[in-house]
Amino acid sequence: MFFMKKNAGPRQEMVIPAHIGIIMDGNGRWAKKRGLPRKAGHRYGAKAMEEICKYARDIGVRYLTLYAFSTENWKRPQDEVDSIMNLLRNYLKDITNHQKEEIRTKFIGDRSGLAPDIVALMEEAEEKGAHFDKLTVNFAINYGGRDEIVHAVREIGKKIQDGALQPSDIDEQTLEDFLYTAGQPAPDLIIRPSGEFRTSNFMVWQSAYSELVFMDVLWPDFGPKDLDRAIEEYSRRNRRFGGV
Repeated sequence: MFFMKKNAGPRQEMVIPAHIGIIMDGNGRWAKKRGLPRKAGHRYGAKAMEEICKYARDIGVRYLTLYAFSTENWKRPQDEVDSIMNLLRNYLKDITNHQKEEIRTKFIGDRSGLAPDIVALMEEAEEKGAHFDKLTVNFAINYGGRDEIVHAVREIGKKIQDGALQPSDIDEQTLEDFLYTAGQPAPDLIIRPSGEFRTSNFMVWQSAYSELVFMDVLWPDFGPKDLDRAIEEYSRRNRRFGGV
């Protein structure tokens, strides 16, 4: 675990992670500091997200998972939740961006809790970008790491009940095959801006050996230079995966 301050250490040659996860945090505080409503922070946060997606593609990141709306975020004021959902609608309606940027889009999380029109737009975005292979962006919407594991266990239970799987057959790979990120590598690097020191139920299973970098910048202010700083810190790490 590492909290990264601005201008921390000399510049490091970057080793680009195959998979980066980002907890996009600090939109509300960013808006409050400027005397704006919290939903204004989410609008600016969406702009930062688009810029980071394009930059990640350009530098060779293969998978980018963005924590956009957690299973716990429904507890926020209804006006703020509605604003986030409308931002999502507008983003999904602009499908041309996905085509132009050649970014494959996937959505991870429990879709049953979302409005039907949003689910339909998600499915359309996934279908239209399915053939792109430069960068896959996973948007974690109504997502929680524990909820994901519960969902996987339930699906495994159905297989056992149907006789398609025996309990003795279950191993780590079995569970991974039923996660929302099945078929993708685990995140090499997880970044949390905003000065918080926790991962907040993000990719609980997948992050077992992820490098963690915490940064003192609010998400709407997070740009390519901040991503570079996080990757430079990642590049300094010695990843042993339990070995010597």
